[in-house]
Amino acid sequence: QVQLQESGPGLVKPSQTLSLTCTVSVASITTSSYHWSWIRQPPGKGLEWVGAITSSGTTDHNASLKSRTSISRDTSKMQFTLQLSSVTPEDTAVYYCARRHEIGAGGFYDNWGQGTQVTVSS
Repeated sequence: QVQLQESGPGLVKPSQTLSLTCTVSVASITTSSYHWSWIRQPPGKGLEWVGAITSSGTTDHNASLKSRTSISRDTSKMQFTLQLSSVTPEDTAVYYCARRHEIGAGGFYDNWGQGTQVTVSS
């Protein structure tokens, strides 16, 4: 069973950079047909896709967050990382990492981390 585990600070001050790491076990982040995503859920709102990194290392970002997000990976540690700069209280959310199985033009999320609460507050 693939396991994903988010880690990072639970509290970040406004204007700082949020950094979260997802550690993957029982799977390789370089296996083709899988994208590794960051998804968040602000309080009282629905899920919002933040961005992803593919098995080849290509990244894609939510257009509304693109200027502030950076996604990278460490294949030796089977980890991928999200950095979100210039955070505001609106970035407060539960952040999830998830694996998406890409099939043709579509796909589905087949494994999720448990999520980690991030609060932006001074």
